[in-house]
Amino acid sequence: MKLYDCTQAPNPRRVRIFLAEKGIDIDKVQIDILSGENLQADFLAVNSRGVLPVLELDDGTRIDETVAICQYFEVLQPSPSLMGDDAKTKALISSRQRQVEFDGLLPLADIVRNSVPAFSTRALPGREGVDAIEALVARGINSFNQFLDRLDKTLGESQYLAGDAFSIADITALCVIDFAQWAQIEIPKHHENTLRWYSLVSQRESVKA
Repeated sequence: MKLYDCTQAPNPRRVRIFLAEKGIDIDKVQIDILSGENLQADFLAVNSRGVLPVLELDDGTRIDETVAICQYFEVLQPSPSLMGDDAKTKALISSRQRQVEFDGLLPLADIVRNSVPAFSTRALPGREGVDAIEALVARGINSFNQFLDRLDKTLGESQYLAGDAFSIADITALCVIDFAQWAQIEIPKHHENTLRWYSLVSQRESVKA
């Protein structure tokens, strides 16, 4: 079993943190997205979509998409639970996790992929010949700032993003906040709830993965 990984990208990091929380260690193959290694023939033979992360099982089965990979390990090793133990908790964690992906990660991707020169003709993940659109940067910044406002409000209601226990929703949010540094966006100083949460989750050993 091995994980095709990229240390600079947020989605592979989400899987690394998830695995670290579970105490699972697997072999990793580094693929450099910034240089376009994910679009070369060798990696496209692994995943024709050209996206990371990808989990390769011992029988040759390959699974892409971050949450799908995490679900595999959640079933394989249920404890500690990171995706919920009952119907209500599972649904709440899934909802918050998707909110962070759509409201935070996607606008951030718009900012980075339409402003970083290395992505000038790779503005969509896993694709060549897609030109960056400068106007999407401003839209992404506006959307991401709205996400930060909603995140702070949500974190005013509970210790973690989906209740009183650390979950995959917190992993995703942490990776989004950290990756926002690429766009020189930080947690606003008046977002006390988010700053309290960020200080808490940043101390976890798994975040070093």
